[in-house]
Amino acid sequence: MIQDYLLPVADVALAHIQLMHQQCLGNALRIHSEQEGFPDLKGVQLAIIGLRENRRDPNTLGESLSFTEIRRAFYELFPGNWHTTIADLGDIDKGESVEDTYFAIRTVTEDLVKKNIIPIYIGGSHDLIYPVYRAFDKLDQMVNLVNVDHKFDLGDSTKPIENHSYVGKIIVNQPYNLFNYSNIGFQTYFNPQEEIDLMDRLHFDAYRLGNVSASLESVEPVMRDADVVGIDMGAIKSSELSYRHNKAPNGFDGKEICAIARYAGISDRVSVFGVFEYKNDPQEEMAAMLVAQVLWYFIEGVNFRASESLDIGKNNFLTYQVPIDDEVLTFYKSEMTERWWIEIPFISGLNNKLKRHTLLPCTYHDYLEACNQNIPERWYKARKKNEV
Repeated sequence: MIQDYLLPVADVALAHIQLMHQQCLGNALRIHSEQEGFPDLKGVQLAIIGLRENRRDPNTLGESLSFTEIRRAFYELFPGNWHTTIADLGDIDKGESVEDTYFAIRTVTEDLVKKNIIPIYIGGSHDLIYPVYRAFDKLDQMVNLVNVDHKFDLGDSTKPIENHSYVGKIIVNQPYNLFNYSNIGFQTYFNPQEEIDLMDRLHFDAYRLGNVSASLESVEPVMRDADVVGIDMGAIKSSELSYRHNKAPNGFDGKEICAIARYAGISDRVSVFGVFEYKNDPQEEMAAMLVAQVLWYFIEGVNFRASESLDIGKNNFLTYQVPIDDEVLTFYKSEMTERWWIEIPFISGLNNKLKRHTLLPCTYHDYLEACNQNIPERWYKARKKNEV
């Protein structure tokens, strides 16, 4: 029973809902409250959950977390023309140990994903992605993880896990469920050269802040192929937030981070979404409202999912074949959404991770580059991972 791990939403966060407009989100959610108890999850498609754990962040100094301001900001927003049912299930509190909290997050994530409910997490230190990832151990699928972050968070896998060193643990700890890791918005001066080199050797995807800001649509195919998406608030420029969150003059602005969240929501594949490294402070109203709007845009994206079947045999795709050297790249364009994919062929005789031909999301620009005899970098990296 996942309700055993979840605390109800604090009364102070619910106090003003009755004074809000009837069409506000606060009056449309199924909320886990002290008075009403745990809500019925039948028909629910998205579930908001706060994660109060931050002990793996060495800079917290034992501070506790509250998501009351985020909830107040979110409840007062108006929904779009949405068809999804949303629940606010409250918070997962700190356990006796961090491992206890990890167990609770893993259990709740696994249960909700099995019910086809998308957990929307508000954290807490970013290492909480680790138990989210481990929830897929029993779901029998490879996982594509996307982090929107100014750092890679690879760290030293031989050392204890921390909020900026958990990806290394994901890579080396069994069972090996990770197929691909993508970072969106890294800033070179925040990442040691050995981590940059490791990202390249492992054929993971990394997109610099400047390149993403110059072409936000490049995020869409990355998100289209993601299972788990986490946003680190360190990826957002400090002028968009309150003073406690970071001291970064560079980062995504409010519009950019909301657009990225919307791309994550539109993806038919994303089954877990989270915003991490939130911190309380006396001037947190602006940061809380930005997080609330990030959640809003993710939910907006979910409501516009095309639920597009990638069954090439149904003849709803246009096929383009482009010869490059000794390769023939096969591109597919959806007639419904005009989105593009490129085929990664199955290589027989290898102990590869892919057991059949698979389609990798790409862009029209990738097709044009192929026509100019340039192999798309994401295809090359995916092919290399296929051969490992």
